[in-house]
Amino acid sequence: MRNSIWIFGAALGLAALILKGIEIYYTVNLLPTGIYIGILAILIAGLGFWVGKKLISASSQKADQRPFKINEQAAESLGLSMRELDVLDQLGKGHSDQEIADKLFISVNTVKKHISSIYKKLNVSRRSMAVKKARSLKLIQ
Repeated sequence: MRNSIWIFGAALGLAALILKGIEIYYTVNLLPTGIYIGILAILIAGLGFWVGKKLISASSQKADQRPFKINEQAAESLGLSMRELDVLDQLGKGHSDQEIADKLFISVNTVKKHISSIYKKLNVSRRSMAVKKARSLKLIQ
């Protein structure tokens, strides 16, 4: 983390020096105004792309470091089956009963039975409550 801060700080310092150099050249009028504006636009865009690439690679590394692991002990103590956990995961992603049925290759009635069973086991009465409780118990991501 500290290394990234130093790199970003150095990049911004270098950008400030370059801008100061452009300012000096601009006051001397060595080049037309359009050239200075173009150089400035290229520098800002390049810095933006570089910072964006660094941030995206840092966030993807964080995601790769900690894969989600289901709390099997909580699932077992609640008596949730693997299929119910699959349905619960799909509920957490905001899918409808029909979408869950299509993704899991089961009928809509089976999905409804699983959801009803999940509600009883989690002691909830709505989808949002089931998802919230499942996330707090680390049953879904």
